[in-house]
Order: sequence, then structure tokens, then C-alpha cells
Amino acid sequence: MENIDWANLTFGYMKTDYNIRCTYSNGSWGELEVSDSEYLNIHMAATSLHYGQESFEGLKAFRGEDGKIRIFRMDENAKRMQDSSRGTMMAVLPIEIFEEAVVKVVKLNERFVPPYESGASLYIRPFLFGTGAQVGVKPASEYMFVVFVTPVGPYFKGGFQTTPFVIMREFDRSAPLGMGKYKVGGNYAASLVAGSKAHEMGYSNVFYLDARE
Repeated sequence: MENIDWANLTFGYMKTDYNIRCTYSNGSWGELEVSDSEYLNIHMAATSLHYGQESFEGLKAFRGEDGKIRIFRMDENAKRMQDSSRGTMMAVLPIEIFEEAVVKVVKLNERFVPPYESGASLYIRPFLFGTGAQVGVKPASEYMFVVFVTPVGPYFKGGFQTTPFVIMREFDRSAPLGMGKYKVGGNYAASLVAGSKAHEMGYSNVFYLDARE
């Protein structure tokens, strides 16, 4: 494997060996498939592209002092993805498929799990999206679940040190009875302008106030 400077990794993307995929069609989920491609074939009318039918999760694998690799509470991530699926009318992925895919992708990319106490981790990104073609605001009949991994450093540059946040009153992130409680891409797109302004001002992130008030 190429030499990786584990202590100086940023929180970004690095190509690894394999990802895991699973498709939903005709009312059921298929078998897990292993792929070494970084690319996906998707219909131009897929609901994920036009109507935001997608969700994602983020969790990490760490190598312990004993050399064993551990993943923190992946069942909770699976449950949250199920909640996001219900909120966007996507096919609900069973928890056991989620966990099987996560464990499999980590094992297949074990050489990318950083050493103990390196300050780095193996980031795991499961995501689910509508692949079925649809013109008109309706849920798709076909979906794809994918899990890829990449070694990363701390999310914030200073690691576990204090980091400066800013309150921005001119932006809302979520509102009662809205989509804010779901981990979907649209909620992150809604943060890009405020996040960019915060970074320009020297802050690492943004606090949003209660949209109702």
C-alpha cells in the first residue's frame, strides 16, 4: 500500500479498494455486491436527482490497542437511515443488511484502517438514493444502497481542541414539521451559504437558532 501519513490526514476523500452495493426493485432488496469502481450508473430521471430522494449516514471504524477493529453503534445509524427513508418515502433498508454491508466493507478495506492512537480513523459512508426514473413528484420504485470507506483525520482541524462557532441569525437550517430532523442531502445544501460565510469570517461552523422564533 502507498505510504499514508496517518497523523496528518485531513477529513476528505481517499480512494480505497472496494465498496458495497445493494439494489431494491420489484418490492425487495437484493444481495450485497462488491465493486471496485468509484462510479455509479444512474438514470437521468432518477428521483434522487430531481426530487431529493436520498439519505446518508457517517460512522467510523477504529483500531484498538489490541489490534482489533471496532465500529461504534452502527445499529443506531441504521435506525436513523430508516427514519430518513420514511421521511422521504424511500424503501426502508433492514438493519441487518446495513450492518452486514458495513462490516463487509471494513473487512475488505482493512489495510486502510489507521493504526492505534494515530489520531485518524476509517470513515464509513453509507448512502441510499432513488434510482427509478420518475417525471412528476412521486417516490421511485427502485433504490440503491452503497457503502464506501475512506481514511480520515479529525473533522475539525484542531481535533478535540475548542473550535470557534458563530451564530447567524439571517439563516435557518430546519423548522418544526419540516425535513430538518432527517439526515438528507438537502439539509446540508441548505447550510452551504452560511457555512461559507462563517469560514470567511474565521469561524469553523455555524449555530442556527430556532426557526419558529
